[in-house]
Amino acid sequence: MRALITGASGMLGRDLQDALAGHEVTALGRADLDVTDATAVAAAVAGHDVVFNCAAYTKVDDAEADEATAYAVNATGTANLASACAATGARLVTVSTDYVFDGHASAPYAEDRPRDPLNAYGRTKAAGEELALAAHPGGTYIVRTAWLYGEHGPNFAATMLKLAAAKDTWSVVDDQVGQPTWTADLARKLVELVEADAPAGIYHGTNAGQASWFEFARAVLAESGLDAERITPTDSSSFVRPAPRPAYSVLGHDAWRAAGLEPMRDWREALHDAVTSGAVSG
Repeated sequence: MRALITGASGMLGRDLQDALAGHEVTALGRADLDVTDATAVAAAVAGHDVVFNCAAYTKVDDAEADEATAYAVNATGTANLASACAATGARLVTVSTDYVFDGHASAPYAEDRPRDPLNAYGRTKAAGEELALAAHPGGTYIVRTAWLYGEHGPNFAATMLKLAAAKDTWSVVDDQVGQPTWTADLARKLVELVEADAPAGIYHGTNAGQASWFEFARAVLAESGLDAERITPTDSSSFVRPAPRPAYSVLGHDAWRAAGLEPMRDWREALHDAVTSGAVSG
């Protein structure tokens, strides 16, 4: 398999390079490929069997004031990749987000639930999904993920450990619920999806189970042998930010089973292995 990774210098992109060991891989970071440039994208995609799109504008709060820039990367860039893949017959695996939903549900979001984003970032990612599926419907995999942490970039788990080294106590919101997801697990799952020749379409790539940010934070400390009681709960009103966050971001995983594949494992098991392997550190 000849694979191209866009956004290859990010946290997920770097883990994907490891997950693709044994395959012929072209890894292009933001400095190497501007996904908003359709001509450059077509040239980069040529000669590859599959493209893993990890390129994204992820500054959620900044997107509220500069939605056009976020749209250029998350929507137009994804559409460019899909069109280039359609032209060559390559498959596209593009990473999306739980933010395409409004967060008002009380049961896991199914893959076919209508998109209803509540902020600019979510709107641009939802548009990217729609454009990619329209341009290359038979060869596009949309994989929505959430609450990513890993070895190769700034993330919530690492921030909690840095706070543990600097503060005696601090508070974390307990009224936002989602699925902490280890990028190494997700990377392996993206590769499995392609290697299994699973049907194109929408998949939810999150570790199983659910937790609030408060519960996740305490678990990070506990797994690291630190006193989790140092973290106290608070609510979102204490951390007002420009972009509203979904209160409930739990995603269902039925598409994996329909494709004959197992969904990702429970987030606590993944976190244990991530900490043990040294992938989570402050």
